[in-house]
Parts: sequence; C-alpha cells; structure tokens
Amino acid sequence: MKNTLLLAILFCLPQLSHAQTPSKTLLKGCTLIDGTGASAKPNTDILLIGDRIAGIGKNLAARGATVVDLQGKTVMPALISAHVHVGTLKGTGSSAENYTRENIINQLVRYQDYGITHVLVMGTDRPLIFNGLRDSTVAGLLPGARLYSAGYGFNTPDKNPGSWMNLLLRPESAEEVPALIDSVAKVKPTVLKMWVDDHGGKAQKMKTEVYTAIISEAHKRGIRVAAHLFNVADADALVDAGLDIIAHSIRDAVVGPSLLAKLKAKGVIYIPTLSLDEYAVIYTENPEWINEPFFKASLEPGVYEMLTSKSYQESVRNSPDFKRNSEAAQTALVNLKKIHDAGITVALGTDSGAFAVRTQGFTEHHELELMVRAGLTPLRALTAATQNAAKALKIEQDYGTIAIGKKADIVILGKNPENNIRNTRTIEAIWKDGKPVSKGPLAR
Repeated sequence: MKNTLLLAILFCLPQLSHAQTPSKTLLKGCTLIDGTGASAKPNTDILLIGDRIAGIGKNLAARGATVVDLQGKTVMPALISAHVHVGTLKGTGSSAENYTRENIINQLVRYQDYGITHVLVMGTDRPLIFNGLRDSTVAGLLPGARLYSAGYGFNTPDKNPGSWMNLLLRPESAEEVPALIDSVAKVKPTVLKMWVDDHGGKAQKMKTEVYTAIISEAHKRGIRVAAHLFNVADADALVDAGLDIIAHSIRDAVVGPSLLAKLKAKGVIYIPTLSLDEYAVIYTENPEWINEPFFKASLEPGVYEMLTSKSYQESVRNSPDFKRNSEAAQTALVNLKKIHDAGITVALGTDSGAFAVRTQGFTEHHELELMVRAGLTPLRALTAATQNAAKALKIEQDYGTIAIGKKADIVILGKNPENNIRNTRTIEAIWKDGKPVSKGPLAR
C-alpha cells in the first residue's frame, strides 16, 4: 500500500515547486462507486493530495491529512452531461438577450449544485464565451461546472430563426461548408453539432450532400461531429457518412441488427436524452416529483407556475404532436436497451437548458432514472453519466472515474444508488479539484 501511494504521488500528481505544499485530505470509510460499472466497495478510504486522487484502499493513513469521516456515506464521481444548453434560458423563455456572463455562470453553478462538474453545450453558444470565459471554467478558475462547447451549430436555411438560434450556420449547398467549418474551427469546439431532422414534416431536412460535407470537412480538421436526429433511416445514413455522436434517441422505430452492428463497429457514441421526450408529455400527468424540493430547486422563476397551470397542461394534451411524442418516448426506452446491450457506448446527455421545461440539474438525475426504467442497472446508468460521458468529451484521462491519479471531482451521497438510482438525489456535498464547493441544491 505504501508503494502504491508513493508511486501515485511521484507519477500521477502535477509537479510542485519547493514553495508549494499540497493539501492532504483523507476520506474515511465510505462506500465507493468508482464509475467503471464495478460493484460498490464498502469501507473504503480515499486519499486526496492537492486536486488529485492519490490513494484508494482500506485503512489508509497519511501524516498531516485532514480526515473526513464518511462512514455510512457513498462517494461517486461527479456527473458529466454531454448535451446541454447554457445561457439562453431565463424565466419561462429562451432568447439571445439572456446570454450574459452572469446568467451563464449562474447556470453553471446550478449544474454544480446537482453534482455535475462538466457540461457540453451542443451548438448554441455565442461569441461571449470564447474570449476567455469557457477556458476559465475548464481551468477551474470560475465557479460552477466546466463548460465545453460545440461552437456554432449547423442547421438548414431559415429566414426567421428564433433569436436564441440566430447564430447557427445554415449552408444552402455543400460548396459553402468548408469555409463555414473553418469559421467554427477557430473557436476550438469539442465537437461540431448539426441538426438533421424535419420535426415530423414541419421543417426542411438537411440535404445529404450538406451533412456529408460537414462530417468530411470537420474530420479533416480533427473535429468530431454530433447530430440531432429522430429517425432510424437518418441515423443509418449519417453513420455511413462517418457520424461520431448521435445526440438524441432514435425514436421513430426500433433499431435493427444492421444499424446496431454499424454503431458498434464504428465506435459511435449514443446520447439518448430520454428526458427530452418524457418532458414533452409528462407534465399533463402531474408527475410525483413535480412538488419535490429537489425538482423545484432547479426551476427558473415562473416555470413551476407555468407547468402546473391548467392552460399549459391542456395545450400539451391537445397538441397535434402529443401522440407522436408519447410514442417516441416509449420507443426511445426500447432503443436505449438494445443499443446498450449491443455494447455501444451510451453517454449521459439531456438537452437541459434548451427550454424551461428541460430544467438544469434535476434533469440529469431524472435521466438516470429513465435509463434504469429502460433496463440498465443503476451502476450501468452511472457509468454512462461518468466514465462514458467523459469519453464523449475526451476528458477521460482526468475525469469520469475515481482512480489514482485522476482529478478529485466527487459527489458525496447520503444513500447508496447501487440498488436505487433515485439515491443520487441524496447529495450532501460536491467536491471539485479536491475541495468542497457545494452542499447540493437544497442547501442554497
């Protein structure tokens, strides 16, 4: 054990000058869920030195360490959400006018309060964050979750886009794509996002030659591509074109063996956003969690009143899309189980923050519950939200699991979620870079 700790300190931690003395913290006696899918490990100690994990085991000792007694508590990696939107939501609406530094940071803090220390914003960011704000969050210099960005997304031509989507790039032809990709590449996106969906026949669908050019040109510049989609046929064609990430569930039909084989062979990452589909219909039923403090703490002002109003619920129930959305939500559950069982990488993402009904923070925990409802075990759902989501952001070297040498981003829970996924909501503390930063959303 001593040799293990010594190697961790020598080789896994950042080099320190003689003037620096890293803090030492020994977390004693917790139940550990490490994010790999392995069973929980009881009575485990975790040694933190500086911002990294230096030791994991039983009966650890470290001279000069601050000891934190975690008997009866569970420690798991902080969550990572690989599909969100930040900054444009405020109150009950989304608009470009809401995209301010203050609003962005407030929302990143909200995610952090729910145990989420990394988010990937899928294609609706604006120039404000690319002048240091994004990089400062990634470096841990600002409060809240670290923000990763897909830059400016690609969509189809639209003369009157909504204000919060008015910076999307909208090529008419494949010939326009290379220059547009160059413009996005300048802001160094984590991935590139494109919308390939006709919204049930209500909108123009992106041309095959355009999305093929987007994927090809992005790959030439070392950028992966994620797609908003709905249909099996589109997913199949996009995977053939080289798509890297499916950013929403396939929802129009059950996925067949041919597409499953291609997804696995090509290493495509699948982000199901199950909560998006449920939110399109669930508020008509007054779900059991709608009055829970854990849910209400995530809401923008006025949203609770909107969601519980008779007029809103009737408008959803009477929408011509209600039947389609209800069926899509069920098909999404079936497809997630098939995709997961086929060995395809599933990563947590929710589309939270796009609209007021997709609340930031709570939604990520609800997504875990929906994954379990689809047939995943709680531990596999947690792996999607930690190890696999880190892979989607390409930050797995430092984040996503609790392992020696990795950054100490952890969540301390009052109850173990191994057999009840809703126990992820028993947040008692969130630690980021080896330091406590929040006691959860209910402590604010």
